Amino acid sequence: MESKSTAQDIEYIRHLMDRSVKFVSLSGLSGILAGVYALFGAAYAYYQLYSGAVARSVEYYNGRIPVVIDLLIAAFLVLAASLATGGWFSYRKAQKTGASLWNSTSRRLLINLAVPLAAGGVFTLVLVSQGNYQLVAAAVLLFYGLALMNASVHLFDEIRYLAYLEIVLGLVAAFFPRHGLLFWSLGFGVLHIIYGVLMYKKYDR
Repeated sequence: MESKSTAQDIEYIRHLMDRSVKFVSLSGLSGILAGVYALFGAAYAYYQLYSGAVARSVEYYNGRIPVVIDLLIAAFLVLAASLATGGWFSYRKAQKTGASLWNSTSRRLLINLAVPLAAGGVFTLVLVSQGNYQLVAAAVLLFYGLALMNASVHLFDEIRYLAYLEIVLGLVAAFFPRHGLLFWSLGFGVLHIIYGVLMYKKYDR
């Protein structure tokens, strides 16, 4: 009986330690909605690239500036909506569980995410400025996966598997640059939805 009680105490201590170093307020619903936003963004990009005047022209592949700007704005809106949704659901979950949303763990998490994402953002802008549009999807996926990997120590363990998949997709997309939009949809849309559903079932219910 004493052995069972000791095991329970150890498990409880491990649980408390895990909460102290991991950001446990991340909601699976935010992952699902981020994936949905990404798919809407991909649908808009597809329409812009493969319909109307753009579809009848090869100018896009030589750098149609208006189209590129449209797509960058769309990507920014998807990112902003995902961040806002993630922040809102994290706040709600923190309120429900009594956890602190802004603490040393969340600060370290943001730093670990921000460094690879900032590097990836600058690298992507370099690609765009040089007209290497077809490698943008690969670069974004790759740096996003690296950012998730860098931050995974402060998140649920399952985030590492998402990071692996994003990195692999980014590398594969680099070999098939003309299908970048498809890989972007898989990485930011489908994988986020699947991850969000799994996390919601495991941690949010």
